[in-house]
Amino acid sequence: MINVERLAIIDLGTNTFNLLIVERHEKAFKEIYVDRVGVGLGLGGINEKRIAPEAFQRGLKTIKHFKSICAEHGVENIKSFGTSAVRNAENKEAFIAAVKEQMGLEIKVVSGEEEAGFIYQGVSGGAEIEEPYLIMDIGGGSTEFIFAKQEGIIKARSFEIGAARIFQKFDFADPLSNEDVVAIEAYLEKNTQPFFDEIQTDVLVGASGSFETFYELITRVEYPKNKYVKPNIAHFEFFLNRIIQSTMAEREQEDRIIPIRKKMAPIAAVKIRWIIRKLDITKVMISPNALKEGVLWDM
Repeated sequence: MINVERLAIIDLGTNTFNLLIVERHEKAFKEIYVDRVGVGLGLGGINEKRIAPEAFQRGLKTIKHFKSICAEHGVENIKSFGTSAVRNAENKEAFIAAVKEQMGLEIKVVSGEEEAGFIYQGVSGGAEIEEPYLIMDIGGGSTEFIFAKQEGIIKARSFEIGAARIFQKFDFADPLSNEDVVAIEAYLEKNTQPFFDEIQTDVLVGASGSFETFYELITRVEYPKNKYVKPNIAHFEFFLNRIIQSTMAEREQEDRIIPIRKKMAPIAAVKIRWIIRKLDITKVMISPNALKEGVLWDM
């Protein structure tokens, strides 16, 4: 039987596709099902502004899989959102049309500004932080920075500096060499100016994704469901250094890292360490929420 009070959100990210099924109640949503698949929609073409043929088919296969899960849970109301890899692809209309034709689903392509807004709503919906803070969401295609306080967003920007873009832009050593790290940091500096010039905060809030994975690598336990956690900053940065220095063979042995993230984990770690040092961050909080939860809050 179809339950009209159930809703599904599909976040079509550049690296991973995320599915969230909830049950709508009067003033809240109850989580029913969560799934994540490392599709790699941006692999093979994101820097050329296209969805490569193999990625195109992986994307369709995963959306079809998600729709079947929705059917099993009695969900007809499905909201799908495309982010960096979709919005910048010259063949995005073909991908959107194929999803519509084969699965009957509409994809809403969100702008970078909209994406940052949804992330803020998702993160701030459960975070209680009195002082100004910087949210960081590391995507495959883009990375969002939202400088905010309890009353709302102060300034926000989506930068096309995602891990998949960087991974495919440079020819990296394994493990990353000092020259590789310097090149990544120079790329980040060049492509984010002058956003950080007037930002003063010592609090960094990481939005799910890589931050949750790094927490699991540090603690060796599964990330606590729907909880905001505050790792020790020194301990956190120590493990960022270990991830940066790790080899692909070492990461292949880590079942806590999803396959697509094994390739790009050191890049994500460099990005986090770069912003920690740039702003002299002394406190880190990890949020379990990001875009898809923000869509729910917006509703």
